[in-house]
Amino acid sequence: MAEPFYITTAINYPNGRPHIGHAYEGIATDVVARFQRMRGRDVRLVTGTDEHGLKMDQTARKAGRATIDLATEMSGYFREMCAKLDIAYDDFVRTTEPRHHAASIELWRRMEANGDLYLDRYEGWYSVRDEAFYDESELVEGEGGAKLSPQGTPVEWTVEETWFFRLSQYQDRLLAHYRDNPDFIRPESRRNEVLRFVEGGLKDLSVSRTSFDWGVPVPNSADHVMYVWVDALTTYMTGVGFPDVDGELFQRYWPANIHMIGKDIVRFHAVYWPAFLMSAGLPLPKQVFAHGFLLARGGEKMSKSAGNVVDPMELAETYGVDPLRYFFMREIAFGQDGSFSAEAIVTRSNAELANSFGNLAQRTLSMIFKNCDGVLSDGYTPTDADLALGNTVRDACRTELPREFETLSFSTGLEAWMRAVFACNQYVDEQAPWALRKTDPDRMVAVLMTLFRCVRDLAIAVRPVVPTSADRLLDQLGIPANERDFAALDDAEWFARLVNSGFRLEQPQGVFPRLELPDSESA
Repeated sequence: MAEPFYITTAINYPNGRPHIGHAYEGIATDVVARFQRMRGRDVRLVTGTDEHGLKMDQTARKAGRATIDLATEMSGYFREMCAKLDIAYDDFVRTTEPRHHAASIELWRRMEANGDLYLDRYEGWYSVRDEAFYDESELVEGEGGAKLSPQGTPVEWTVEETWFFRLSQYQDRLLAHYRDNPDFIRPESRRNEVLRFVEGGLKDLSVSRTSFDWGVPVPNSADHVMYVWVDALTTYMTGVGFPDVDGELFQRYWPANIHMIGKDIVRFHAVYWPAFLMSAGLPLPKQVFAHGFLLARGGEKMSKSAGNVVDPMELAETYGVDPLRYFFMREIAFGQDGSFSAEAIVTRSNAELANSFGNLAQRTLSMIFKNCDGVLSDGYTPTDADLALGNTVRDACRTELPREFETLSFSTGLEAWMRAVFACNQYVDEQAPWALRKTDPDRMVAVLMTLFRCVRDLAIAVRPVVPTSADRLLDQLGIPANERDFAALDDAEWFARLVNSGFRLEQPQGVFPRLELPDSESA
């Protein structure tokens, strides 16, 4: 049986439509899931919407709508985003679902049974936008002396009866876990940030609210609903069948291999979440990876107030889904902040997908179609140049790219892939098969078949990033659907089988068209 691999996105807060940050995280998570499937693992990808909390309730009230109606509408937009961007999830969990309420209540009961919950009075600073409590020492001063959270969001003084979680009791256990599992929090900058926070001392955490009722009710505690992060984090287990801890899904997939999140919510995932799970007697996820922010042109953080929020659906419609996916994975060192613009997307896609790989594939297949009647042949003896190119491409596709993708170093892996593409194009220029057609037809065939093999390897390797385009190209190459994973790259007999099958190449169609900037962007 294939080795299981469980990965999640953060559970998206749907008080508005998806923005480009949601798309970036979803694409990256999907690339990991597709990559691991191609490595032969049994992958489960879970995403969803975190629909409770004061912010959601306030947004609905301002719009004069029932909160559940707004949540249902907005959750639908996140599903649409996944469908549009080829984010192929296995389960989409809404926190308003009965199955999720059951999961949250079971986690609560486990923490209560362990003696980690007690009733008291909370007085302190709360950010509605972050759905987070902050200590006075964490606040920063805004314009006019206003107090702001570390994220720059407004805070308000809150006083109410609340259930507390004994987070202070878990400081040493958390630090020991970080020490014994150095890859639990990645990248290193985020790990250091969490270590500093926990080493500074932990205070007990308010985990229920009475000032509103939009949330999961606390068991046997009238007027209390769970703090939204207790509820939201539990979604990761809802997606594998919790509270049925003996069920097939939970037994097979929990604990998660990776929680993919934004760096602004690392504390909830790397401090509160593992402490909750320790209290509940449940295994901890293997890794929390906190990626950076996407910044607008000029390095500005995107926000509604700045008027620079980008709709990912419009971006995909304008430039194409696969070019957008490729740009994000290639352009930005994953884990760091990165900027993007329409010009950058067009430049990267045209230079690498259209002009380099797309042109390589189109030239190769066109010459085979025209000069060989589309017929493949393995009746040739490769030269040192042919073997050297094959080795370069195999190293990139079988070793370098997989090694880097395994550690989420997407841009580095794609850099190795592009070096192999460049090597192929240099080989074409040096061998000049169009000239060999007249001077040495047999050598022309050897060159074209060498290129055919390389194009196939390159298309398979880049499939996790540009799945639709890669599959369109592999269809034209006659590669069966079950021979498009990394194991297929180690199959020495694939080309002979294809030749003997009688496959004949048809008139090739380009799969990476050149992009143009819309007039509004080029002005």
